[in-house]
Amino acid sequence: VAARPQLPAPPAARLRQTSKMARLSIAASALLLASASAFAPVSMTTQTGTSLRMSTISADETFASEDAKKQIGNDAFLNTNLMQRAMSGPAKKNQEKLKIGIVGAGLAGMVAAMDLADAGHDVEMFELRPYVGGKVSSWTDKEGNHIEMGLHVFFGCYYNLYGIMKRTGSFDYALRVKEHVHTFVNDGGKLGALDFRFPIGAPVSGLQAFFKTEQLEVEDKFHNAVRLGTSPIVRALFDFDGGMDMVRDLDDITFTEWFTQLGGSRGSLDRMWDPIAYALGFVDCDHISARCMLTIFMLFAIRTEASVLRMLEGSPQTYLHDPIIQYLDDRNVKINLSTGCRDLVHEVDDQGRPTRVTGIKIGPNDEVKEFDVVVAALDVPGIRKVLPDNFRKYPIFDNIYKLDTVPIATVQVRFDGWVTELEDDTRMMDVSGDQSDGKGGGIDNLLYSADAEFSCFADLALTSPTEYYKEGEGSLIQAVFDERAFDRSNDQIVQDCIDQLNKLFPSSRKLKCTWSSVVKLGQSLYREKPGQDKLRPRQATPVENFFLAGSYTYQDYLDSMEGATRSGLMVADEIVARADGPNGLKAKAEAAKAKKEEAVLA
Repeated sequence: VAARPQLPAPPAARLRQTSKMARLSIAASALLLASASAFAPVSMTTQTGTSLRMSTISADETFASEDAKKQIGNDAFLNTNLMQRAMSGPAKKNQEKLKIGIVGAGLAGMVAAMDLADAGHDVEMFELRPYVGGKVSSWTDKEGNHIEMGLHVFFGCYYNLYGIMKRTGSFDYALRVKEHVHTFVNDGGKLGALDFRFPIGAPVSGLQAFFKTEQLEVEDKFHNAVRLGTSPIVRALFDFDGGMDMVRDLDDITFTEWFTQLGGSRGSLDRMWDPIAYALGFVDCDHISARCMLTIFMLFAIRTEASVLRMLEGSPQTYLHDPIIQYLDDRNVKINLSTGCRDLVHEVDDQGRPTRVTGIKIGPNDEVKEFDVVVAALDVPGIRKVLPDNFRKYPIFDNIYKLDTVPIATVQVRFDGWVTELEDDTRMMDVSGDQSDGKGGGIDNLLYSADAEFSCFADLALTSPTEYYKEGEGSLIQAVFDERAFDRSNDQIVQDCIDQLNKLFPSSRKLKCTWSSVVKLGQSLYREKPGQDKLRPRQATPVENFFLAGSYTYQDYLDSMEGATRSGLMVADEIVARADGPNGLKAKAEAAKAKKEEAVLA
């Protein structure tokens, strides 16, 4: 693996500020310690607050499954046992066998299918696209190039997703661990970093990373420390429940509003926090919920491994989806590709509200497939297209239409040299011989930038070389543009990507683009703006045999691969918990079938 370039030495003017920086760092450290002491509870075992109790009441009223309840609430953030749950499958095998139809073969739908098949049910899936994966899809073009729908990075706190990968046998060979450094690339090739490598783990490793970062000027670094020192993150070091409850209460304001209330500076937002916000949700700090940003940094502060990044050896199709497909095939789960759901066949009450879904219409001839249970494992635009209008009589469904989404454009650009190689022009131009397995020149990691319209990017020929490196070729840069560039033509987006890469890596102007691809998603993640979290629907719905899954549905994580995995496990848990017994899903399905037959005879 190519060595990571050393960060440039600070200019003389910066060196002359050493004593000032030291004084400010000491002051910030003292503030952090004072804030921590102020937040420390009298007893370390004392439980905090109303919001935690309200969360528990909500869980008891909403979820039938004890395993589903473990995926929400404060404990879910620190519960590494969730990985074991995902590895092992559902807690029980049902006595009754349900016929289950799953609409959508994204990550959430496939994870749900794994659990439901292991619980003894007959599962069939229907996917509109000619490939599985949803927002994590990938495919090959006629020339054999692997094309992705987004840049997919695996955080160390993806406990549920890692459990699924262990269950399918892919974890040990599919992922490449990156250096524990989050690198920012600025105009002119200047690098900054949050370097978490430290002999002592979290929270010390995180504190020293923020103090040492070259990405912020001394004054911004001080103000950054002031704001973080008075944040829920510090309280959580001593009282996690109290800190997490504070984070939940911050969903109605933006991160900028929260950050600037008590000392945070605009410089910190512009140079460091905005690129991170764009990477998380494709919106900037002025528009992203404070809850969203602080949730991920809460995990970084508490768990050393949370900020460790991994990337796949190659494409998501090969290294993530294919093992799941094989697992499902071994359990006789049928996946119907290029077969979208055109309508939900359902019964209604005297007010026109849906009471039961009896099947789905598929294909150009509206073929009706009947099921005991139907799961809609879709993204926000997908579920809106599938739901009949009368479903909106229930607030849980109507709220889905209040969720906003963000457009993105994923760009892949291949070059005849190594774009991120900053130290050696000869090495940058050298593509001779076999440079597979990450031996090419440049930076083998996820990269952020405050000076480009793509907030995060990576050289897949280095980070995921097994399928993305081509002998005789150099970098394959994958970058994700947000809505600022979405409406431009594909050719213009490619040219803008090349031009902005040239600004970040000036020596790359010597290189030529040999291939490119642009994939646009008009409605990608749901927009993590203030007030959205309370609109996310739970997996079980008022329609007794109709369930929802997808990363937008309610679970205590972000709209992400881990969020999708959690939702898939939760919906399966809910169905398994409701399947058996005289009032179970199977008994209700049989009763509905008998009633229909009686009506036909009458």
